[in-house]
Amino acid sequence: MKKVSTMNFVGNSMKIASVTVGMLLLAAGIVAQAQKLTGAGATFPYPIYSKWFSEYSAAHPGVEINYQSIGSGGGIKQVTSGLVDFGASDVTMNDDQLASSKVKLVHIPTVLGAVVPIFNVTGVKELKFSPDVLADIFLGKISTWNDPRIAKDNPGVNLPNETINVVHRAEGSGTTFIFTDYLAKVSKDWLNGPGRGSALNWPKGIGGKGSEGVAGLVRQLPGAISYVELIYALQNHIAFGEVKNSAGNWVKGSIEGVTEAAASVKQIPADYRVSITNAPGANAYPISSFTWILVPAKSADPAKGKVLKDFLNWMLNSGENEVSSLYYAPLPKALVDKEHVTVNNLQ
Repeated sequence: MKKVSTMNFVGNSMKIASVTVGMLLLAAGIVAQAQKLTGAGATFPYPIYSKWFSEYSAAHPGVEINYQSIGSGGGIKQVTSGLVDFGASDVTMNDDQLASSKVKLVHIPTVLGAVVPIFNVTGVKELKFSPDVLADIFLGKISTWNDPRIAKDNPGVNLPNETINVVHRAEGSGTTFIFTDYLAKVSKDWLNGPGRGSALNWPKGIGGKGSEGVAGLVRQLPGAISYVELIYALQNHIAFGEVKNSAGNWVKGSIEGVTEAAASVKQIPADYRVSITNAPGANAYPISSFTWILVPAKSADPAKGKVLKDFLNWMLNSGENEVSSLYYAPLPKALVDKEHVTVNNLQ
């Protein structure tokens, strides 16, 4: 029988113990990094956020990011009350909202997108909307699809004598803000009437909950018109119209048109609060906007704050490469570089 060395036995035992301790420490580290983040807000970027959060969690075992697509108004309310770890909005918070928030918040632009006028008109697949006509449809001044002003912009289109059914968001919505911010810039009657806002008193129409609800109503209701982010129109196979931009050209919502609108901003403010609706540019799409994640400058839970910072840097480094597949426009490189500095200064 081969004699087993006592020294070898002890050495092997120590190696096994060392490996075991190492594995336990590694497991402890993984557990320590395991975090569940909660966010709420805009429906406009929900398709890309859902993709990002899923991919990030898959690449970071133990990290779970839950996001409720409840509209920008709800997102702002929850994050300012400290009920979620981050919010999301298609409308920037105003000074009063920032001042009254329980936590100091920072706006982080994530993607660019287009809000498009969707419609369900019997026998019609393509339409053009000049700015004043679009405003007057939502004001209720134009009530049938064969109105002479619509016909003027759409020669050769067989417009039916069909009642226009306006559909709008029922809850506070950043998509509504983007759309009404545009209308307020192109129509004095809109500016002096309903005005711009995430929630307002609509002159006419019925409300749908979320972009999903609005898209569903338009599909079901003959003669309907509303507004949604581009991807909701594409995913639901709903027709959407061209809009005359500030250069006088007819343009349809697209990544290229949104990118040109963003390029019109020569200097992004330090706090990233900027509007790009009705931007100049031959091919700029006029109802374009950034959308933002609202994050605490200093997280109440340092461990969560660390994960949130890591996610935001991942988003800027990797996530931006995926946005075009869902019909969003990526952030300009100079803006990405600027945002990295802001993110790394979060606590």
